[in-house]
Amino acid sequence: MKRRCVDFIKQTTEQYGYKGCVVGISGGIDSAVVATLCVEALGRERVYGLLLPERDSADDTLEDSKSVCEFLKIDYHVKNIKKTAKALGVYQLKPPTFFMPRKIQEKYVKNKWEELAKKDTFLDDLEDSGNREFREGLAFYRAKHRIRMCALYLEAEQRNYAVVGTTNRTEYETGFYVKWGDDSVDIEPVMHLYKTGIYELAETLGIPEKIRNKPPSPDLIPGITDEFALKMTYNDLDRILRKMNTNPDTLKDEDDEKVKRVREILKAAEKRKVKNLNLLEAENPS
Repeated sequence: MKRRCVDFIKQTTEQYGYKGCVVGISGGIDSAVVATLCVEALGRERVYGLLLPERDSADDTLEDSKSVCEFLKIDYHVKNIKKTAKALGVYQLKPPTFFMPRKIQEKYVKNKWEELAKKDTFLDDLEDSGNREFREGLAFYRAKHRIRMCALYLEAEQRNYAVVGTTNRTEYETGFYVKWGDDSVDIEPVMHLYKTGIYELAETLGIPEKIRNKPPSPDLIPGITDEFALKMTYNDLDRILRKMNTNPDTLKDEDDEKVKRVREILKAAEKRKVKNLNLLEAENPS
C-alpha cells in the first residue's frame, strides 16, 4: 500500500518535471498521510506545507497542522485566508459567531444544518438544492476551499512544485469534496484508498496518535464532522462501498437502510463530477 503511493508520487513528479510538491496541511489524517508519503518519495527538502486557517477553523487546527510539519521536519508557512474570504464577501453570508463559546457555536450550527434540510442535508448539498439560506451556506463553505486552491497554486507555481491532493476514495465516490476546491490538484496519491485504508496507512507510517484519533472533519463549518454529515460511520460506509464495487451479492448481509442511503449518496454525487461540459468531445469521440 505504502510503496505503491510513494512510487506514484516519485514517478509522476519526475515524468512531468516538477521539482517538488506543495501540500495543504489541515491538521487532519489525510493531509498528514499524504505529506508523509511525499517526504518518503522526494525527501523533506522538496516538500512544502501550506497551512491555511480562517475565521471558522477549530481551535486546534493550526496547532495540529504545525505539529504535523514539525513531525516531518518540512518547511511550512501559515497563511490565514480570512482577509481574502472577507474581501470576497464570503463572511457576509454567515455572520461571525466568535462571541459565542465554541461548543455553543457547534450546537447552533448542527441544529441549523438539520433545520434547513429540504429532505436530507448531505443529499441537498450534493444536489445543490434547498432554500435560499441553505444555498448561501453551500456557497459560504465551498468558497473557502476554492480560496485555498488558489493559495496552493500561487505557492506551487513559483517553485515549479506539484500541488498534491488529499482526497481518498470514499470522499471521491460520495462527493465529499468541493468541486474546484480540494479536488483541483496535480497529483492524487491516495484516491484509490478508502478512508479506513487511510487509517491503516497512517498507523504504518507512524503518524502521531493525536492526529489519527481526531474525528475527521472538513473544518469549514463549526461542529460539522464527516460522519455527522454522512450519517454513517466510515467503517460502515467503506464496507458497503467495497461490496458494491466488488461483490454486490454480499450486500444482503448489510442493513437495508444503510445500503439505501449509500445508493442515494452515490446517485446524488454524480452532479459533483459535472465539469467543463462541452461539444468538442462529442465531435471527436475517442
